[in-house]
Amino acid sequence: MTQTAQPSSAPSGEVPTNVPTAVGRPAALKRRVPKYSDLAPLMKFKKPEFSNSAKLLRASTIWELRDMAKRRTPQAPFDYTDGAAEAEITLRRARQAFQDIEFRPGILRDISGVDLSMAILGKQSRLPFGIAPTGFTRMMQSEGEYAGSQAAEAAGIPYTLSTMGTASIEDVAAAAPNGRNWFQLYLWTDRDRSLELIERAARAGNDTLMVTVDTAVAGARLRDVRNGMTIPPALTVKTVLDASYRPAWWFNFLTHEPLTFASLSLYTGTVADLINSMFDPTLTFDDLDWLRETWKGKLVVKGIQTVEDARKVVDHGADGVVISNHGGRQLDRAPIPLHLVPEVAAALKGSNAAVILDTGIMSGADIVAALALGADFTLIGRAYLYGLMAGGRAGVDRTIQILEKDMARTMALLGVTKVSELNPDHVRLLQH
Repeated sequence: MTQTAQPSSAPSGEVPTNVPTAVGRPAALKRRVPKYSDLAPLMKFKKPEFSNSAKLLRASTIWELRDMAKRRTPQAPFDYTDGAAEAEITLRRARQAFQDIEFRPGILRDISGVDLSMAILGKQSRLPFGIAPTGFTRMMQSEGEYAGSQAAEAAGIPYTLSTMGTASIEDVAAAAPNGRNWFQLYLWTDRDRSLELIERAARAGNDTLMVTVDTAVAGARLRDVRNGMTIPPALTVKTVLDASYRPAWWFNFLTHEPLTFASLSLYTGTVADLINSMFDPTLTFDDLDWLRETWKGKLVVKGIQTVEDARKVVDHGADGVVISNHGGRQLDRAPIPLHLVPEVAAALKGSNAAVILDTGIMSGADIVAALALGADFTLIGRAYLYGLMAGGRAGVDRTIQILEKDMARTMALLGVTKVSELNPDHVRLLQH
């Protein structure tokens, strides 16, 4: 039956609402065959790109870089980076602490220009984070410390070389001559060896010495035990099979110079002997006093896990503290660094000592949360290594780009344009 339109009672000049179409729907929704001219502007087909550089550019989070790293790296070195001590409770809690942050944004602010630069330990950093010291880095990916230091130099942020690094103090300084290089030290029982490293770091232009104090003994890193982790990696049946899925890693590993503890070039013992020598169980605050007298640059103590110890190291001459539980790799169920930040910041207020945070950072929003709670600066370890394993120098660059973009966006949404504007009013720790 044909439907006919009924007279409309709509006032003159108004569109009547009761006029049906032939199919009972508005004319604008009638189906039609699309024309090529309609489709042409929508067709944005691109040639598929499968190169690793293209995959890096598509990565938008550190977790995605981690996934890439896992695919490209043998299990033993990947787990050495990814794992933690015992049941890995500490690491999970540290990351969960950042997830339990509630941001409190301000509205109607001019956020047209966000500036992420700030001063740390007497010099400017373009971003409020630096690269943490990591050991055996060229085992994760053959570019290792060179990629990290050069990426940091390009980004205008500090890079920290570990005593357990696989590139020498001098070589890192040469690779990134315009970078801000820091050196991390494990104090040895043999003070002459420690003194040699300190003097080399000073001659190479390192302006900050970071002494790690949470390694009186090595933590129980069970993934490494299960993997039969050795340094350098051993060619066993298992590792050869693993290599068949990751040929690029093995090609790079076997065709570059062998892994050595380049900062400890005079040492000739085994790795086990080296670690036992390095982790001095007799350290006291007297040793910190000796170090303060010996080192003329900025001195930072890494491994602070109580407010009381933060106060003590500053009283003994430290210019800053790194609130850290060693990435959860030492004592499982250790204090959560993020939760300590407000108390430590309050305790050191007025001392001019820098409060630095590491452990658990996986996004730029995590960094913003730490700064808002009272940290002056942050360090990234695993996040940097995931980028390194995912793509060498380009992967580290991508890590920094992701974090920078995250921070700029988070700060803009909070209504702040400078790091100095962040304060505890911008965050709240959710209670379980």
